Formats: sequence, structure tokens, C-alpha cells
Amino acid sequence: MQCMHILVTGAAGFIGYHLSERLLARGDSVTGLDNLNAYYPVALKRARLERLQAHGKFHFLQADLADREALEALFSANKFDAVVNLAAQAGVRYSLENPGAYVDSNIVGFGNVLECCRHHAIGHLVYASSSSVYGMHTHMPFSVHDNVDHPVSLYAASKKANELMAHSYSHLFGLPTTGLRFFTVYGPWGRPDMALFLFTRAILADEPIQVFNQGNMLRDFTYIDDIIEGVVRVTDQPARPNPNWNPAAPDPGTSSAPYRLYNIGNNTPVSLHTFIQAIENSLGKQAIQQLLPMQPGDVAATCADIDDLFEAVGYRPATDIEEGVERFVAWYREYTQKETL
Repeated sequence: MQCMHILVTGAAGFIGYHLSERLLARGDSVTGLDNLNAYYPVALKRARLERLQAHGKFHFLQADLADREALEALFSANKFDAVVNLAAQAGVRYSLENPGAYVDSNIVGFGNVLECCRHHAIGHLVYASSSSVYGMHTHMPFSVHDNVDHPVSLYAASKKANELMAHSYSHLFGLPTTGLRFFTVYGPWGRPDMALFLFTRAILADEPIQVFNQGNMLRDFTYIDDIIEGVVRVTDQPARPNPNWNPAAPDPGTSSAPYRLYNIGNNTPVSLHTFIQAIENSLGKQAIQQLLPMQPGDVAATCADIDDLFEAVGYRPATDIEEGVERFVAWYREYTQKETL
């Protein structure tokens, strides 16, 4: 396959870093954009960037998606073959405290990305959605063909909005767009606000871990390498119209426009108790558990239907939780020897 020039927004973030590494390893040129905000320690973002900047084909711009002029200048100065938009204000619980950050980044910022892709004839826009869009939906596994009109957090609503905005641009301007609903991503270089990072740090420090819903949660934990494999395969295959799409019985996951949605998950829900046990086994140390009620914006269970992903790109994530957690713990021990988090 011919090497491409790909813009990765959120390149200093968890998924953006790993995607950039993978694209560079196969010979693509990557321009990374990130605003390096302080939602979690910037030192971790800079450490990821430092590794990326060792590659000759990686170029970085610090900018915010909400800065329309900066984004337009970036697109005007480059010819991107594809854009993977991973920049967003993340976190369900934080959206209860600071909703404005989600509007600025996830709505205004994404609108700017769409406009730039439209005016600069981008061949494919791939963007991060989230399993959180399923909200109050309880029929599992979650399918992209299901209606998802009942989000339970502003974060989820902003991701659903991205899907709707993308569809309008696919329909009006023929822009191929693919939304990827990620399911509980974890692994090395992960986010410090996520459960795996928080639990590992607390257990090693002999501090209690907060276990919500009394631990009665199921999550479709998906290892980072599996996520990246899915993203790369989808990026290489621009969305196409569904010739069988029927407006009398509209399918939410496809369209008469070049628009697609895919879940990327492990299709194997794991209980929070099993997840904690895997961390304990990897650390050789038991957790002190503080059992708490369900938090606002949370859901009790997630599970991804990945049949569409497999049909489209021939891939199913398969890393089990024990192996994935062990890899994270090994990275965490090495990283914390060098850095103060």
C-alpha cells in the first residue's frame, strides 16, 4: 500500500499516541495535533510526544480544535490523505463538572474539523465516538444498528452529536466519514484518570480503591493494540454508501451517503471484580476496596457487537484481560521509575 500523510488529532493522548506510532512504523507520514491541556498531567503527554518526535516522519503542532484559524492554516499548508480525529475532552464524570469544555472541544472543535475536511477534499475522516452513546440502552451486545437517542451524560451526547454532524457532511458534501465507538480502552501509556491506572497506583500505595456500584459492573475492556488495529484497517477503507439503505426503515449504522459506524470492543464483558483480581494478580498484592453506589452518568454494563467491523475489515479484538493488564502493569512499573506522576 502507498504511504499516506495522515493528520492525527489528539496525538499526545493515549489512543492518538499509539495510532501515530503504528502509522509511522508502517511508513506513513503523521502530523500530530494536540492542545496539551491539563485534564491530566501534561508530563505524560510530553513523554508520549518525545517518543513520536524521534521519528523523522512525525511533525507536531500544538493547537486547539476550537481555534478555527489555526486549523485552517494547518490544512492549507498540508495535503492530508486522511484525518483521524481523536482529540476530544474525555471523561464521563468530568462532564458533570465542566460541561463547557465538552461543548468547545467535542462540538465546536469537531465542527471545525468537518469544515476543513470538506474544503480540502480529505479522502476519509475517521473519528472517535464512544460506547457511552448507548446510554440507557440495555439490550446487549450493543449494535451500531440500534437506536441510541438516550445518552446519560453530556460526554455521551457530544459523541452522538459528532455522529450526526458527520452524517450531514457525508450527505451534503460526499465526505467519507467513519465513526468508531470505542469500548473501555486500556493498556500501556493509558490515561491516569482511568480505573486501571487509578487502581494500580492505589494498590501499590496501600490506599483504598473506589469500587462503584458495589463492583457489580460489566465492561467490555479492549486492549489498546486491538483498538489500533481496528482504527488502521478502517482508515485504509473509506466509508461507502450502503446501496440497500432504505429511508422508510433507516439503518442508524449506515446511510445512502458515504457514512459508517463501527464498534471496536472485545465482545467479552468482564466484571469489575474480575478486572480488580487481574490487577491484584499482576501486582502480587491485594486491593483495599471501598464499595460505593453507582455514579451519575455511568452504566451498569457494556458489550460490543463487532460483526460489522469483522465483515468490513476482517478483524476481531481478542486480547484477554489478564494478558492486557499484565502488559500495563509492566509498563507502569518501568514508567514510574523514571517519572513522577
